[in-house]
Amino acid sequence: MPPRRPAILFDLDGTLVDTVPFILASARHAFEGYGTRPTDAEWIAGVGTPLRVQLGQFARRPEDVEPLLDRYRAYWLAHHDERTRCFPGALELVRGLAAVGHPIGVVTAKTETGAFRTLRHTGLLPFVGAVVGADSCARPKPDPEPVRLALSRLGREPSEAVFVGDSPHDIAAGNGAGATTVAALWGACSREALATARPHHFAAALAELPALIGRLG
Repeated sequence: MPPRRPAILFDLDGTLVDTVPFILASARHAFEGYGTRPTDAEWIAGVGTPLRVQLGQFARRPEDVEPLLDRYRAYWLAHHDERTRCFPGALELVRGLAAVGHPIGVVTAKTETGAFRTLRHTGLLPFVGAVVGADSCARPKPDPEPVRLALSRLGREPSEAVFVGDSPHDIAAGNGAGATTVAALWGACSREALATARPHHFAAALAELPALIGRLG
């Protein structure tokens, strides 16, 4: 009997969908008129962690977090469909991997509701067998719990999994769970930032993934 195909887990924003500029615009809107706001580089450094956690790092007072969150989400909801699209080739990649028997999962810092909206809008949802968001479990990325939860839903062990993400938090979560990690260099973070998390592999483009996954499989 041939070996099972490994599960392929993806981060969402900055990995499958080209939304980093949209994320930055949402953050700028949230802090507009607040008096202080994070720089783009500071916000990108927190990509891969839950939104409420990111906002809390820059709010002057704990009670400011919820109003900032409301402003961020209002902007995100109003502009999601016009500002959210797959990276070129991402939909074809995911469709092709699913077609040859790889279980596909998404592990994201979005809420599950937000993740499903993005997956549905971009056409990715029919090929994704597990979606784990920041609110799906007690400990979000960079903790390994979301990766383990996605794999349990897909019926695969960490030794049978590849996790592709564009932030050090993705790599830390994948490594902590025991998956093979691939740092996506087309997303939010630089190679230098990703290298600090010690990914097993780097990929410069989505087009490199089928061959790399084939070798790993």
